[in-house]
Amino acid sequence: MRASTRHARYPAAVLVLLIVLLSGCARIPTSGPVGKSSESSAGNVNAPVFLPAAPQPGASPETIIDYFYRAGSGYEDDYAVARQYLTQASAVSWKPDKRALVYREARVVPTATENVFNYELDVSYTVDADGVATQSPPGTVERIPVTVTQVDGEWRISAIPDGTAIAEETFKVIYGAYPIYFYDPTFTYAIPDVRWFLKNKTVKAMTSALLAGPAPYLRGAVASAFPSGIKLARESVPVVSGAAQVDLTAKELTETSAEDRLRMQMQLTLTFRSQPDVVNVELRANQDLVRVEDNGAVLPPVLDKTVPSRQIAISGNELVRYENNRVSPLRDMQPVSALNPRYPAESPVSQAAAFLDDGRTTLYSITPGQPARALTTRSTLSRPSFSVTDWVWTAGPGATGATEVAAFRPSGVAEGAPVPSVTLAPSWLAGRTVKEFRISRDGVRALVISEQNGKSKVQVTGVIRAGDGTPRELTSPITLVSAGDPDQGVWVNGTTVAVMKEAAGANVTPEPAVPHIRAAAAAGSVARPGCHQRREWCR
Repeated sequence: MRASTRHARYPAAVLVLLIVLLSGCARIPTSGPVGKSSESSAGNVNAPVFLPAAPQPGASPETIIDYFYRAGSGYEDDYAVARQYLTQASAVSWKPDKRALVYREARVVPTATENVFNYELDVSYTVDADGVATQSPPGTVERIPVTVTQVDGEWRISAIPDGTAIAEETFKVIYGAYPIYFYDPTFTYAIPDVRWFLKNKTVKAMTSALLAGPAPYLRGAVASAFPSGIKLARESVPVVSGAAQVDLTAKELTETSAEDRLRMQMQLTLTFRSQPDVVNVELRANQDLVRVEDNGAVLPPVLDKTVPSRQIAISGNELVRYENNRVSPLRDMQPVSALNPRYPAESPVSQAAAFLDDGRTTLYSITPGQPARALTTRSTLSRPSFSVTDWVWTAGPGATGATEVAAFRPSGVAEGAPVPSVTLAPSWLAGRTVKEFRISRDGVRALVISEQNGKSKVQVTGVIRAGDGTPRELTSPITLVSAGDPDQGVWVNGTTVAVMKEAAGANVTPEPAVPHIRAAAAAGSVARPGCHQRREWCR
């Protein structure tokens, strides 16, 4: 086994996907109104600009409706072309940025009411005003009511809901995925929250989304330095000589502490990392520059914590350490060969380790100088996963057969004393069997792969903790696009997970996930070092 590649062969067909649901990989649209394209745009020189066709004389109501929505790709000058399809009153009141419905197919369908039509969409996903993307189940149909009227002999739209509807291929060209950043509750780690924004409006959109707070699946699990109620004092975030001037409401900003203002600046600086024209961040209160002082009391948050070079493994039916191409026993650990250990894991902050037995029915923990102790026994368990707060997690059926997620904190517990534990039964796992439960390296999120009736679901949930760090609740998760019903997975980095399907047919090596809209198959590729938190040697 070579440390340079750290091959970990699994009998699996490997799938990879982003936790952000969607893709930054796209093609130029092959349908829609003819127009011009430019490679420059205010705020992002790489943002494409589509100039859709204006209304044509004599166009039918169906054509006006269809081309109005196609004109939603022309965001220049506040959707000036799209507004030409509306009556004067509707052009003023329509708010295109409220949401984007991303569709596979669309058609205009008449209704029983005169001059009222439905724009009927096969929806792939929805993006809200803060860039939060939500996947729609296959077959989701949404009907947008549209009312038309004649203005000077030409059909125009007089009533339309706020928002745009964008073809999937067009969306992937004019929108991009960008992480905005929050903190874990201790302000130690930077937590990415990936959002989707128009490529020419990213700095302002990122700032507004950051002030609005985390995505639903992270609410309660992360913290923000920005106080509740703080807003932009003006509807722009200009970038002047590389400085993003974030002008905030004065009352809320000036009432914060020096430490909070420094954390705000750090949070914005991390969020703007993807913007090449932003070099630094200035906080302003009603356009007056606010001094942000660093007295050394606030540490920068840890961003995308790396996997340590050492690995826990099993050799000769005992727990061992693999590091620098050498195998050595774990220090001061008692023998565990009689327990037939499998799927080992170790704490990133202490010397505690955990493993399952050969039948995956009992979870054991072990600490230096003490014998292994059974933490829980169930009909089946997911492999253990440690968090940076020293809790080890697993999932399996409870006494009634309902799916439960259990966490234990064995480190520092005297021999024979009870181990602190928490059992959670989230309603979204009802009727499902958990195949994989992996805590992220920041300890704030968990990758959950569950199965029901032979079909897998890949989800990411947030971990809500009490003030002392004890797990208290799992948030309602986001669901990721995947294929092939995976049953194993790992965190690659802060925004990416790799998932795979166990199979007896072939040995492959998992590789880091790539940003594709759907999980892509990989076989025989080399894993980048550090892709996996924990692994067991092949036998």
